[in-house]
Amino acid sequence: MQIKFSFLFFTLLLINCGGGSTKEKKTFQYNRVQKMEKAASVESGKTPIDLENKGIGPISDFEFPSSIDASMAAQGENAFKQKCTACHYPNKRLIGPAMQGIYERRHPAWVLNILLNPTEMLEKDPIAMALLKEYNNVIMLNQNLSQEEARAIAEYLRTL
Repeated sequence: MQIKFSFLFFTLLLINCGGGSTKEKKTFQYNRVQKMEKAASVESGKTPIDLENKGIGPISDFEFPSSIDASMAAQGENAFKQKCTACHYPNKRLIGPAMQGIYERRHPAWVLNILLNPTEMLEKDPIAMALLKEYNNVIMLNQNLSQEEARAIAEYLRTL
């Protein structure tokens, strides 16, 4: 009888000693899962989408006007064809990522900063470093673009 009572007492003690509220556990588990999923996406070669990161470089913030400047986009298309198509196609992965839908994955300031400051971005920016890893450590060369050329290419990328 004493053994049955001890066993029952011990079992009840184990059941009731979960500790903490379930809300705390769910929040902790949820946050932990989110962090693990984000880390896994970087490790698996899938660079996370980040529309908040503005990159490192001369552009601290940038928003496009509501309408596309067709003349600037045409200049950007020419510059893109001359300087970017060795590694990037508009709608197909090559040595670097496809550019179609870039603004669904990156902030416009980030795009301008990677165009203007790729060396420092690849060394210090977490998204650029993840992309470098995803694309087999093939670095993006600095094309020494002016801010006007970078802006024109960025405008062209809006049309894709």
